[in-house]
Amino acid sequence: MTRTRVAVVFGGKSSEHAISCATAAGVLAAIDRDRYDVVPVGVTQEGRWVVAADDPDRWSITPGRLPEVTAADGQEVVLPMGAAGALAVTDPAQPPTELGDVDVVLPLLHGPFGEDGTIQGLLELAGVTYVGSGVLASAVGMDKHFMKVVLAEAGIPVGPYVPITPRRWRTDRDGAIAAVAELGLPVFVKPARAGSSIGIVRVDDLADLPAAVEEAQRHDPKVLVEAGIAGREIECAVLAGRGDEPPRTSGLGEIVVGSEHPFYDYEAKYFDAEHLDIRIPADVPPEVARRMRHLAAATFEALGCEGLGRVDFFYTTDGDVVVNEINTMPGFTPYSMYPMLWQAEGLSYTDLLTELIELARERPVGLR
Repeated sequence: MTRTRVAVVFGGKSSEHAISCATAAGVLAAIDRDRYDVVPVGVTQEGRWVVAADDPDRWSITPGRLPEVTAADGQEVVLPMGAAGALAVTDPAQPPTELGDVDVVLPLLHGPFGEDGTIQGLLELAGVTYVGSGVLASAVGMDKHFMKVVLAEAGIPVGPYVPITPRRWRTDRDGAIAAVAELGLPVFVKPARAGSSIGIVRVDDLADLPAAVEEAQRHDPKVLVEAGIAGREIECAVLAGRGDEPPRTSGLGEIVVGSEHPFYDYEAKYFDAEHLDIRIPADVPPEVARRMRHLAAATFEALGCEGLGRVDFFYTTDGDVVVNEINTMPGFTPYSMYPMLWQAEGLSYTDLLTELIELARERPVGLR
């Protein structure tokens, strides 16, 4: 049997470069090599595509070392427009040589310039099949402001927030601060288009808001300020159905963060696992679990997502359920919540990767 050729694309230009590499490390170690021929492709922080080492250890996060794709990792990769699936490599001293066709691209890029519809648009133009959501769902899912606009229009509960564009911060800073004050304290100041809790600051005093906005702006000129919601953070994994079947939802998971961290921040996520308590299934009443799973599928469909997604909720002290966000390319190391939730449902990490690739193979590119 001819094996399906899968290009695993990772790295990228966003601040989540190292996280993407860690995701690739998990995938390269677990993907079914009897079924798939794997072509690892790294994207440098400058945006160059290179042939990358097929070595999970090279891309893992280890104490004192963050992995990074560099131009020295391999020959540059070219994805020709109009030649569906055809990859080539270039060398300044030689003519381009064929790397060969690929059947599916598995884009493991997190954050802007990857998870936000940009690489999805590139692959659509090239006519290449890929795993995950399309251009629109990826773009809306990445922008926390427009995500909330779409979800609210669909009748899905979201928390109070204030978007701050760079123009508003320059021309109407006092008005922006006054709008944030109406949310009450504390608030969480976030880059509007980033993930992995990068650049998020909790603000308990309005006097600290300008510094928090400027910290978020280091990662994205557009900032979102969200009202603090008293409650627990619960997560649900979503996997597209086959054919015309509805999306599938997992049981619920909860990550309880120790007092060493003010919230589930970047350090807690990736460098302090010993102070995290991962609870699968999350301890919530059955009727709440049913509502969350229903809302997770509704969120996935409201954005027009495909493939996979992880929906994060607040379960408030008053018993309400609020959608915080959806991640259209959630963390995907073997110890990330998304694959762990499916593992609890009996779908192993390797089988989950197979399912995602096969979902992509049955879906056409282009308008659908």
